[in-house]
Amino acid sequence: MAFGDFEVKITGRYSAWLEVYSIDEAFLGVKGTPDQLLKLGRTMKAAVRRNLGVPVCVGIAPTKTLAKLANKWAKNNKAFGGVRHWDSVPAAEREALLGRLSVEEVWGIAGRLTRRLNVMGIFTIADLVRADPVAIRDKFSVVMMRTVLELQGTPCIPMEEERIGRDQLIFSRSFAKPITTAAGIRQVMRVYGQQASARLAKHGLQAKVLTAFAGTSHFNPNDTSYPSVCVPLPMPTADPVILTKAGHALLPRIVEGVRYARAGIMVTDLRPSGNQAPLSLFENPHEERHIGTLLEDVTRRYGRGSIGLGHGGIRGGPDWTMKRDMLSPRYTTHWDELPLVRAA
Repeated sequence: MAFGDFEVKITGRYSAWLEVYSIDEAFLGVKGTPDQLLKLGRTMKAAVRRNLGVPVCVGIAPTKTLAKLANKWAKNNKAFGGVRHWDSVPAAEREALLGRLSVEEVWGIAGRLTRRLNVMGIFTIADLVRADPVAIRDKFSVVMMRTVLELQGTPCIPMEEERIGRDQLIFSRSFAKPITTAAGIRQVMRVYGQQASARLAKHGLQAKVLTAFAGTSHFNPNDTSYPSVCVPLPMPTADPVILTKAGHALLPRIVEGVRYARAGIMVTDLRPSGNQAPLSLFENPHEERHIGTLLEDVTRRYGRGSIGLGHGGIRGGPDWTMKRDMLSPRYTTHWDELPLVRAA
């Protein structure tokens, strides 16, 4: 389920604590007995299906990590009817489930971390539940320790009412075709500068510092170059012209002929727009015309590549853009990629 304004209104009826976690997930803070919460979960599931026509599953547990497991359990077991309360299942059944599931099934644990855990003899979720949280912290991180505590039933990941606030935004991709000239990197800076402007405008943010960087492939021993530059901006801004010009500070450090496989920009020191009005001497006419907001509005309506400034607005797209010919269909997140079924 894609969480837009309407979806938030539906789920928000049942709790004052709502965190939209991703495009198809949300956490709600609820209280009650297991029977009361199971009834509430079924009510929410039915309301979403009735109002949106979208099937969803509901997992209920004392912690976010266990709620994710309960949700996955409800999704894979038709007997639960799409709703599962972790504590309503007998302890023996829960332990048996955790003993069957790989540790990779835990929220936030990926392949590389799984291999490190396997070296320690931790192969299943049950093994991780029995691990010492302090030892896990010393071996990995505080974040991993919180995961263990959450699996043991201790809430350690609080509800976040707002996830828009960020410390930084990064725009970077590996190139489908290496770039060997400063002119090519200039085009990359223009594209990413405009994308950064649109994203900042979307969230009502401005940046005070921009970092631009590029790099050769780690698999290319002949060419080794990793230039970068940090540019303090004259004022907090989301203006695409200023961000693009700041990115161009990287160009003198580009070595002609070297095969650069990646480049990007990072904007930091973010703050809400309009917090501090600039002196008239430093006012930016582009900012006043809301060009960043315009780029975001047009892109959202007509798609990426529909508008841009200078070389960043090439309609067909540059040849260095990452190839996505083998991209899996995104049925659950993009309306235009939904499969069509026609009756004969």
